[in-house]
Amino acid sequence: MTPPSIVEMTRVFGRIGLLSFGGPAAQIALMERELVEERPWLEERSFLRALSLCMLLPGPEAMQLATYCGWRLRGVPGGLLAGLLFVLPGAVIIACLVGLYAAYGDLPLVQSVFLGVKAAVVVIVLQALRNLARRALSGKADYIIAGLGFVALFALNLPFPLIIATAACWGLLTARADPLPDPPHRPRARPLRTVLTWSAIWLLPLIALSLSGQTLLAEIGWFFAKLAVVTFGGAYAVLAYMTQAVVQEHNWITTAQMIDALGLAETTPGPLILVTQFVAMLTGQIQSGAGLALAAGLVALWATFTPCFLWIFLAAPYLDRIAAQPRLAAALRAISAAVVGVILNLSIWFALHVLFGTVTQQASGVLRLPLPDLASFNPRAAAMICAAMVVMWALKQGLGRTLVMLALAGAASHFV
Repeated sequence: MTPPSIVEMTRVFGRIGLLSFGGPAAQIALMERELVEERPWLEERSFLRALSLCMLLPGPEAMQLATYCGWRLRGVPGGLLAGLLFVLPGAVIIACLVGLYAAYGDLPLVQSVFLGVKAAVVVIVLQALRNLARRALSGKADYIIAGLGFVALFALNLPFPLIIATAACWGLLTARADPLPDPPHRPRARPLRTVLTWSAIWLLPLIALSLSGQTLLAEIGWFFAKLAVVTFGGAYAVLAYMTQAVVQEHNWITTAQMIDALGLAETTPGPLILVTQFVAMLTGQIQSGAGLALAAGLVALWATFTPCFLWIFLAAPYLDRIAAQPRLAAALRAISAAVVGVILNLSIWFALHVLFGTVTQQASGVLRLPLPDLASFNPRAAAMICAAMVVMWALKQGLGRTLVMLALAGAASHFV
């Protein structure tokens, strides 16, 4: 098949980027319809194999899948085009939302709107937990791994990267060493040059920021670069770790602002991990105004998404060989099971902070447990969460309509 032109790819991947609402499942379905069903650009088997690879890699799987599809069609230029078009529309919208949030976020009416959005986010995270659990938990061992992952974060406050690394090692060590099929032909690739080139593109600007004395921008860049390496299992899996770091360790934003950031990120096209851009821009806005906010957002985008191109351009030529490794598949299954426990922790964390005005951290030995102040219970928030459950689960409304309906309900509650 003759590969599509750059102009044609720009039109198709641009539409995908503009319409990629609803999280990775909806985004992957959109790409499959556009690239496999409506156009003979990719075969179904190749598309599904690429999806499996992207789920094994750290980072947003839908964005990396778009990058792989572009690479498959027109090499590195096609991969860059597809990946950028998937991210940029949402990034532009996030930048506008940060400005509006900074200007009007403290108004009582706006806070009521955000209460509805937060309630919807609680239910959206619960639905993500349910969907992932159905796919990832298929046996007793998977449930044990998920339970241990939950306890490690909720009760022991262990680092998220440690949980993911432990699960991966367990999967590797317990995998059945079945004989591999004959590997396909050796691809023409220059892995060392790819690693050196893209590592330099990714890290040299961050090193320059550190050397130039831009302390806040350097801290933001290095934090999100580290986050990009451990973002297995999608954005929901890493949000608990990210929130712990930006709220408790760095004190960049508050817990309420973090929940607002996720709610607004849910309303935009593109990967949910664009919440990193919102957090970075809000941090810059609080520290020094709009100029630093734009710079911080650009640094966060660079640190978060540049490694996605590194992973894809390095692994794509070896996709068939990677797919034939049973130990890697077992490591992925163990990570997926642990991520279920991580998202359960996130669900409880969000629900507590939406339902209660005050949540403290109680320590007893090695245990670190969140304890809500019962006197700070918000019945209006509880009613909003129940309404979101009805809209999403009983009425079967999509993510976009649920967010809009709950935002309107929150606004109406302001006047009641």
